[in-house]
Amino acid sequence: MVVEAVILPFSAAVGVDILGMRDIIQNAFQFIWPWLSGHGLRIGIIIIGAVVVQRIAGSFVDKFIRRVIKPDQFSDPESEKRREDTLIKIIDDILGIFIWVAATLIILSEIGLNIGPLLAGAGVIGIAIGFGGQYLISDFLGGLSVILENQYRVGDIICINGTCGKVEDVSLRITTLRDLDGTVHYISNGNIKQVSNRTRQFARVNLNVGVAYHSDLEKVIAVVNRVGQELAEDVIWREQIIKPPQFLRVEDFADSAIVIKILGETKPLSQWDVTGELRKRLKIAFDKEGIEIPFPQRVVHQAKG
Repeated sequence: MVVEAVILPFSAAVGVDILGMRDIIQNAFQFIWPWLSGHGLRIGIIIIGAVVVQRIAGSFVDKFIRRVIKPDQFSDPESEKRREDTLIKIIDDILGIFIWVAATLIILSEIGLNIGPLLAGAGVIGIAIGFGGQYLISDFLGGLSVILENQYRVGDIICINGTCGKVEDVSLRITTLRDLDGTVHYISNGNIKQVSNRTRQFARVNLNVGVAYHSDLEKVIAVVNRVGQELAEDVIWREQIIKPPQFLRVEDFADSAIVIKILGETKPLSQWDVTGELRKRLKIAFDKEGIEIPFPQRVVHQAKG
């Protein structure tokens, strides 16, 4: 009575029915509290459970990928870590989508919505998207295979379906190549039929050189092997060469030259620089030793009148 004696004059002065508002709040609380203590509590548990499941799944995926994926003995640890991190992120994202879609459906059901028609409609939409996005799905699966199997990485020199260049980017959908002319090629991963990696593990010096038919082949072989060995022992080049370029065989009897094949092994991406330096040194050595590198010649016979 004392409280009402104080509140009633105040509410009349400010023009607000405080007692009426109190009744409204009490009625609302009496309606909301049962819902919060029942459905609300279960929705909270569902959300917390989804977060916990996602973290446990993420931890499992991390350990599983790092244990199952075999490291490439020719790759540095940083490259292998980037590869594993990429796979972990992709799988985590996919699992996260499934977990939260499932949690959302359970929450909608807890609220009281009938999710049956929703699931049926989602199925129809999914079929439509499946028909329309089959190429996109194919791209994603192709990109996942590239990363999982470590077919190539950023920085590799590769050829895809006859298009060659340096890999500038690899995503789930496309591979980006830049060729020697600077042209950028965007190739859908789903359209990749054949990949040739020119920088995987090691590369080769594969050089054919023609010498004149009157050349002493034993001398030519000795000079080639000496130049290849000197190149492999050079301070500037030895870090790039795995096996010194050496004479392999007589490759061909051409029209105006005996063609010999020279073979060696280098680190990835070094084969072109090493081959260019080898050509330069062979030309200098051949000139000093009097070994002729012939060029095509044609003899013209003039008929006598």
